Amino acid sequence: MNAAHRPRAFAAVDLGATSGRVMIGRVGTDVLELEQVARFPNGPVRRADGLHWDFEVLVDHVIAGLAEAVRREPAIESIGIDTWAVDYGLLRGDALLAEPFHYRDERGARGADLVHARVPFAELYPRNGLQFLPFTSLYQLAADERAAEAETLLLIPDLLAHRLTGARVAERTNASTTGLLGVHGREWDLALAEGIGIRPALLPPLVDPGARIGRLLPAIAARIGADLPVVAVGSHDTASAVAAAPLASPSTAYISCGTWGLVGLETTEPVLTDAARDAGFTHELGVDGRIRFLHNVTGLWLLSETVRSWEGEDGAPIDLPALLDAAAAGPEVPLFDANDPSLSSPGDMPACIAAVVRATGAEPPSERAEFVRMIVESIAQAFADAVSTASALSGTAIEAIDLIGGGSLNQLLCQATADRTRLPVLAGPVEATALGNVLVQARAAGAFGADASLEALRGLVRRTHPPTHWAPRG
Repeated sequence: MNAAHRPRAFAAVDLGATSGRVMIGRVGTDVLELEQVARFPNGPVRRADGLHWDFEVLVDHVIAGLAEAVRREPAIESIGIDTWAVDYGLLRGDALLAEPFHYRDERGARGADLVHARVPFAELYPRNGLQFLPFTSLYQLAADERAAEAETLLLIPDLLAHRLTGARVAERTNASTTGLLGVHGREWDLALAEGIGIRPALLPPLVDPGARIGRLLPAIAARIGADLPVVAVGSHDTASAVAAAPLASPSTAYISCGTWGLVGLETTEPVLTDAARDAGFTHELGVDGRIRFLHNVTGLWLLSETVRSWEGEDGAPIDLPALLDAAAAGPEVPLFDANDPSLSSPGDMPACIAAVVRATGAEPPSERAEFVRMIVESIAQAFADAVSTASALSGTAIEAIDLIGGGSLNQLLCQATADRTRLPVLAGPVEATALGNVLVQARAAGAFGADASLEALRGLVRRTHPPTHWAPRG
């Protein structure tokens, strides 16, 4: 292949709440490919003081994955990092004070009470535009006794970038999930931070997707085998995923479905009404300053935790695809509220779900396939409710839904979502997050020209990753 037309290569570090990957992305005129070079488990670890992330293990996995990526593709031009939102590490000097807490740790509720005693939620919403979630960073910080000893707060992707480069910055899409970023000015709300007892000095400078964070530290470059820059992407994984969502028109909603289901619309202006606040709709920043007007819905966490419990009972792996096939042919099942707070923590998920179902006066199925169908149909109904509410709150007549992420492989979920929303569902791409990560790096490197729009990036996604269409039945 002529060197001028050879696809350009980038490394994407994509960390989710249950696993992490390192991918090589190759981008050309009509080329958008991913090659997975490393995959590793991730999840909470229980310590004496609560749930944490084993950050040092994650760092080692990431560096080993990047070394393998460079070994396979020496032409890699840069590295981008995306992870889940809200969690952070506290630094004194270059040292972590402790392992970052996991967002499912119980301390968030205590922090929320402390914050709301100073600034009621009704006053917070017009300032940060976020729905109430007890694990939002400002609530975690309010309950974090270590904050008084720290010099800098870094969200997880920024903390990884610091470990690789030494730089201390906050990428703006992820910063928008902390509750400390102004929804209008899109800068740190220092007055709010001070008002709830958070020292403004903890908050690092903000950067946008596409900015160069820094080059690898010499010792890290030696381990990886290349001297590369780390480039800011939509470091909140949903921001990267939505950047790669096909979104053919403003009337297309999206569902980024994995552990969570993020359901909403891309807008240019916030919808800061009392109705939006009461409905639990949030405003998170996306790539190119777009707003992700969305509602957090419990996603496939319910299914994965249920399967994990059954595997513990059986002492053997569950064949989930076979179970989903059997579930598709099953009878009608009762529904439950997929967002019930009792389902938010690790544990015996089948028993927790059964209790929620019985509280409605129904009886949960005893057969596993039917139980799986009940979970999937309940998630789909939660998606449908959120889509309908997004339409009403924004005044947008929604015509189709892009369902992206790992959930797009779940055929039962795709069909149930189409049926319950009465809208066509376009499923894919599966690896939307990694694709969005790579696309932002490629644009920053000039692969699309200096002024390539987000729509141009999405056009490449549509050409190279055509979705699967699911029509509503009946």
